Parts: sequence; C-alpha cells; structure tokens
Amino acid sequence: MPEGDTVFRTARRLDDALGGQEVTRFDLRVPRAATADLTGETIHGCVPHGKHLLLRIGEYTLHSHLRMDGAWFIYRPGERWRHPAFKARAIVGTAEREAVGVDIADIELVRTRDEDELVGHLGPDPLSDDWDAAEAAARVGRDARSIHVALLDQRNVAGFGNEYAAELLFLRGILPTTPAAEVDTAALIALGARTIRANRDRPDRTFTGVNRPGQTTWVYGRADRPCRRCGTRIRRGAQGADPTRERVTFWCPNCQR
Repeated sequence: MPEGDTVFRTARRLDDALGGQEVTRFDLRVPRAATADLTGETIHGCVPHGKHLLLRIGEYTLHSHLRMDGAWFIYRPGERWRHPAFKARAIVGTAEREAVGVDIADIELVRTRDEDELVGHLGPDPLSDDWDAAEAAARVGRDARSIHVALLDQRNVAGFGNEYAAELLFLRGILPTTPAAEVDTAALIALGARTIRANRDRPDRTFTGVNRPGQTTWVYGRADRPCRRCGTRIRRGAQGADPTRERVTFWCPNCQR
C-alpha cells in the first residue's frame, strides 16, 4: 500500500533516473492534460510531500498521487513494459530512461509556482527537511474526532495511511476509537516519525522488526488471529470521517485500552 515511505522511495527513484536530463517523450493519458507537451524541457528533479509526488520539469510540475494501486516504473528506452499499455497514465522519457506511471488516479500538470494549490493544505511531513513534530502533534490533538481518523487526516500530518495508523496505535496501546484530545499525541507522533523514517530506506515495510512475509505487522491485516504479544484475538472494525470514507481498523482489545 503506498504510504509516505513508499512515495519517498518512488520520488528518489524518479529523481535518480530522470534528474538533470532533457525530456524526449512526454505523454499524459488523462483528458485534462492530454495535449500537454514538455518535450525539450529539463527535468529538475522529483520531491515527495506526504503521499504526493512532484516531478518538476521546466517551469511546470507533474503532480501525481498513487492512491491505493498506483506506481511508477523505470525502464530503459525500448525495454518491454511489465504491465499492459492501457494501464499507463503518464510517460516521461529521456535519452537514458523512461518513467511510466501506472494505475495512477490523480495526475495534474501545474506551473511550479502554483504547487501550493495542490499540497499547501497538507500538514507537516515526517520525511521532509522542514518536519515540525510539535505542529503535527498539536494538529492531531486539536482534532475533535477519534485518534484513528485524526491520524489519517493529511491536513494534520502528511504521510501516514491506514497501515501506519493501525500499527502505531497498537504500539502505543491506544484504542482506535479513543478521542484524539485524550491521547499523548507528542509521543504518538514521535513514534510515527521514527517508524516511517526507519521504513523509508527498507525495500519492505515492517513494524515488528521482522522482514519475513506475514510477520511484518502487529495487528494490521490480522483480524481473528492471535495477538503477537498476548494471544488475544485481533478485532476488526471500520472508522472514517464520514460513511463514504470509512477505513478498516485493527486492534487488540487487551493491549489497546
């Protein structure tokens, strides 16, 4: 699942593959930007902001959000793609590399000076150079909703998704339904920052410290299985800002009270 650490690694791969080169192929397969052509422009680099990718080309920024299934792949020119062509939503090629965005739900092209219109609403990002832990903790703590919903709101803190929310709340022993105002948000945010930074440079995300398949999470995706700490059956529920945005929650009723 693409969360902040996945997006960070994706930005780094795009930056390494394309940065400083001239665009030789530019193809956006979305109606609102299908006629755009940045061929001949220089790629300045790619930076992440929470779950958002900002690929800066010339005076423009190609913004993409991976959502649940999106991904960027890097190929050599002429190399056969590992996915059907109809899944491609964006192609940015140079003489040396070709980046192909697959199953990406959100793609927008804006002038770089207008990037703030797309990401300016986001909260502090624990993977950015200007990370402000105190501000993130304050935003989450002021949220009137449950801690699970508050932690997922990208306006409070950018980069944590459902897997992070479930695992961080388990590690802090907090029920997902607990009001955010009753939580030690400074400690929770500090743990989240340490965890996502540790996962940033790993090929596979882990919360348990174990990288073997099926052993990387404490509660996420483990409904009805025994808690790794106490053996109690892991519960599953749903929470969201409203009924249309509910996310599955996982918790141990013994370890999280």
